[in-house]
Amino acid sequence: MPNLTDKTALVTGASRGIGRAIAERLAREGALVAVHYGTGGEAAGQVVDGIRAAGGRAFAVQAELGPADGVDTLFESLEAQLEEHTGSTRLDILVNNAGLMGTALPGEITGEWFDRMMAVNAKAPLFVVQRALSLIPDHGRIINISSGLTRFAAPEQVTYAMTKGALEQITLHLARHLGERRITVNTVAPGSTDNGSALFQIPAARAAMSQLSAFGEVAEPAAIADVVAFLASADARWITGSFVDTSGGTLLG
Repeated sequence: MPNLTDKTALVTGASRGIGRAIAERLAREGALVAVHYGTGGEAAGQVVDGIRAAGGRAFAVQAELGPADGVDTLFESLEAQLEEHTGSTRLDILVNNAGLMGTALPGEITGEWFDRMMAVNAKAPLFVVQRALSLIPDHGRIINISSGLTRFAAPEQVTYAMTKGALEQITLHLARHLGERRITVNTVAPGSTDNGSALFQIPAARAAMSQLSAFGEVAEPAAIADVVAFLASADARWITGSFVDTSGGTLLG
């Protein structure tokens, strides 16, 4: 079983959905978790409170990752709070989960829309990793949350899929770059996962999404969090540069 006692972790976009489940799972394994949020301060506070109530350790950090100063804002808060809680700015685990999702058919895509999606989903994670590397020790972990949509055609999601494809390239190339330091870098690619949005409460929509999976179900966020916890653990020390399909068999066709 994963054991992350004495480890520190940053999970971006952790106020709800998959990010929240990842933060909660890493905390259960003993990690001190920085719960990042962009605008959902109340929700992030609830995540932190829930982790602490369960005996775990967590704190919230706020930053909008689209704007140019977003990464600097994130790390100013992160480093200060790591120092306060641990006496060090060491960051053992980075989970790039924050992302912007939306639909636009190929003929409806605008330059503004494309730039915003790319800024949040691809540019921000790259520079989050760049900034984090001075804090991550040898044998650290970087886990990028992508999507099965990079392998599964859905024309209305072409922009989103492009940005997640770029994120997967960060995994591939940085895994090689950081190999000498034994820092593993891996991609986790969920399929249809109940993130708490109203769409999943519509029976017909949920039934349609369930049929995409080989299991005939929509995933719960905890299923993705379990895989992330494994990749963050010492047991995954020989896995790097991998694309881990957590779509419930959606990519089987």
